[in-house]
Amino acid sequence: MSAHLAREEKFTLDNGKLPKAYCVSRTLGKNVQSLRIQTTSTRHDRTTTIPPTEPQPQSTSSSPSPSPLPPYHPPTSGILSYLPSPLIPYAELIRLDKPTGTIYLFFPCLFSTLLSASLTTPLTPPPLLLSTSTLFLLGALIMRSCGCTINDLWDRNLDPHVARTRLRPIARGAITPRAALVFTAAQLLAGLGVLVSLPPACFLYGVPSLLLVATYPLAKRVTHYPQVVLGLTFSWGAVMGFPALELDVLSDGGLMLAAGALYMGNVAWTVGYDMIYAWMDVRDDRRAGIKSIALAHEGNTKVVLSGLAVVQVGLLGAAGYAVGLGPVFYALSCGGAAGTLGAMIWRVRLRSVENCWWWFRWGGLFTGGAISAGLLGEYCVRLREERRKQEEDEPEHAAITA
Repeated sequence: MSAHLAREEKFTLDNGKLPKAYCVSRTLGKNVQSLRIQTTSTRHDRTTTIPPTEPQPQSTSSSPSPSPLPPYHPPTSGILSYLPSPLIPYAELIRLDKPTGTIYLFFPCLFSTLLSASLTTPLTPPPLLLSTSTLFLLGALIMRSCGCTINDLWDRNLDPHVARTRLRPIARGAITPRAALVFTAAQLLAGLGVLVSLPPACFLYGVPSLLLVATYPLAKRVTHYPQVVLGLTFSWGAVMGFPALELDVLSDGGLMLAAGALYMGNVAWTVGYDMIYAWMDVRDDRRAGIKSIALAHEGNTKVVLSGLAVVQVGLLGAAGYAVGLGPVFYALSCGGAAGTLGAMIWRVRLRSVENCWWWFRWGGLFTGGAISAGLLGEYCVRLREERRKQEEDEPEHAAITA
């Protein structure tokens, strides 16, 4: 018999009758189990009793339960607070109070318009440049709003699982999918109205972008690089400025190279700033199964951002070289883009949601503003030279006519 095993058997007889109690106690190491079977003198009635186990002491340290997320509250400040209640969900749907996306969509249009204005013969008059830029701004507002609606329709089953997006109008049920579809149709009609206000060639260049607008939200489900699709979509305006000022890109090799380089440079820029934006949702995206470049390159994000910045500035310089832009462009546009992108990559704290949002919001203004300033400066230099030449030619022309 093992030293760790002891058995004790006890029988109790009562006037020669059958045993009324039979106890078996078995000890194995430090674990003790007790089993008591009590039988009565009746022929078939038997009761089995198993004593309750000794209660375990309650743990004094318990992990704190996560605090519940706050419910939706109607806006009490800002532009949305002044709208009638039925319109607030639609204003939230198009991110009316968050114009950063509209600005990012407008910048490529502005870049190509300013570049084209410096290449027309004669140079584009300032009033035409201003009116064309205004139309592009209106179009950016409408199409960005349409893109937000389409995105939220695609993500209506994913947004409730992400803290930042769970209170969006479709996700919380304030707008039904059917109503959102009707609203999308109205937005597309409004965008078409802006498009037909531009020269006819813009219609042929602009319509293919609708396919990208509709497919970007789907890309988040099939690839870790949906930002590339977003870049192809948001950068489409980098081509639109040329036909808007009646420059035929397809018939001029220099223009085609400039437009292509400007477009691809904007794609790299979009992937970069949206990579920072994606860091705000890294945890929720991982849990919800949403793919993003931030998750794919979580350990080397700043290396990727640096590479994208080099590509962007290099392509921007190539676009200027293809059409013979001067030192003002290279100093302000290329130099300014390199400086602002470098500062953003160096200073952004990717683990901080607030800091990522700050750089996403303001970094684009810094970089886009610098590129625009250089292109506008180049246009102003050429406009001044053209006017000076016209003034010099006026006396000679007057003498010839006399």
